[in-house]
Amino acid sequence: NQEKMVALYVLLFGQICVASCVLPIGSQPEQVHLSYPGVKGSMVITWTTLNATESIVEYGLWGGKLFTQSARGNCTTFVDGGSEKRKIYIHRVTLSELIPGFTYVYHCGSEAGWSDVLYFTALIESTSFSPKFALFGDMGNENPQSLARLQKETQVGMYDVILHIGDFAYDMHEDEGRIGDEFMKQIESIAAYVPYMTCPGNHEWAYNFSHYRSRFNMPGQTEGLWYSWNIGSAHIISFSTEVYFYLEYGLDLLFRQYEWLKGDLEEANKPENRAARPWIITMAHRPMYCSNNDHDDCTKFESYVRLGRNDTDPPAPGLEDLFYRQGVDLEFWAHEHTYERLWPVYNYKVFNGSTEEPYMNPRAPVHIITGSAGCREKHDGFIPKPREWSAFRSTDYGYTRMHLINSTHIYLEQVSDDQSGKVIDSLLLIKDVHGPEAWL
Repeated sequence: NQEKMVALYVLLFGQICVASCVLPIGSQPEQVHLSYPGVKGSMVITWTTLNATESIVEYGLWGGKLFTQSARGNCTTFVDGGSEKRKIYIHRVTLSELIPGFTYVYHCGSEAGWSDVLYFTALIESTSFSPKFALFGDMGNENPQSLARLQKETQVGMYDVILHIGDFAYDMHEDEGRIGDEFMKQIESIAAYVPYMTCPGNHEWAYNFSHYRSRFNMPGQTEGLWYSWNIGSAHIISFSTEVYFYLEYGLDLLFRQYEWLKGDLEEANKPENRAARPWIITMAHRPMYCSNNDHDDCTKFESYVRLGRNDTDPPAPGLEDLFYRQGVDLEFWAHEHTYERLWPVYNYKVFNGSTEEPYMNPRAPVHIITGSAGCREKHDGFIPKPREWSAFRSTDYGYTRMHLINSTHIYLEQVSDDQSGKVIDSLLLIKDVHGPEAWL
């Protein structure tokens, strides 16, 4: 009898476990995020499922009847490069003919499973639009200290766009790509509400940057490695500094990107284009300058990003001269787990507008390094004495805000998460003249 009782318990426990240990439904959408494709009145919605399903977004104007419109897209299979060759399914749907400035409610998925109900505001296309941004780099899914503050601020409508300047998750390929999944779930509470615009960093290197190229959907045809787009009075250029460091993935990428940058800047500098979008802003991961003490590329006068590489055949051109000649106004970087604001600088020399107003009509580009959002590698340190071009620096965790006020004024401030959201640095960049002639 005792043996029968034990067998019955085992049978019952097994049935309970089967009922309560059901695996998550593989058709359920997760990792929802938005991006702006650079096409007027459009927004791209990207998400992931663990099984192949249809790719549908149902949406409608805020305040109206839910889901009166629908759009279909495509699903691609992504295979992680690890030993499991683990598969996920990435869905992309482009919504078009959106009314600029209007808020839309949406969900995504298929009849096999839907996401939560989410919302976004279609970007205003006018050159007089005055957008607000949060920007940062180097945010992991372990110790993402700035994330909670960014989640709340995004959901209450403080930002129109997020710029993530390289280094995601630490690292997306780890645990057969599951760390990438976890990170994308974490940022859904930001990225499902405003366009989440990206560039690659060194932590995306694995399997030739395949996780970055597949998970994010940026403008252009280069899988997000380099692209540009317009918003308000700005032309924003995103590119990869990693082409200077991962030559095993092809030296041709370095030269292709340089030629693209040159062509894109020349187009942006055509008189009619520069008049409409006078600000040219760049974002990329590894800085040209920094006063950190970690021997990174930016600590060296002979920086690859700044001056190029002479050990390649042919020698690879750097970017400082190109950006200076084309009148780039503002350059955002990350990689260093710190915040550093530079005086207007070119070729290691300071070119302030004046002693009293250094950022009023400066005579060189302004650099901001903002890589302190929070990750498992903690903070980086600084050399004890700042360089002459270093205006302000902080090791606090935090992120940067930018308000593109109009064609002559940009306001920037640095938020310290260590100090409960205190603004620890700010600057007002004023330019009456844009383009190479601004340096004269």
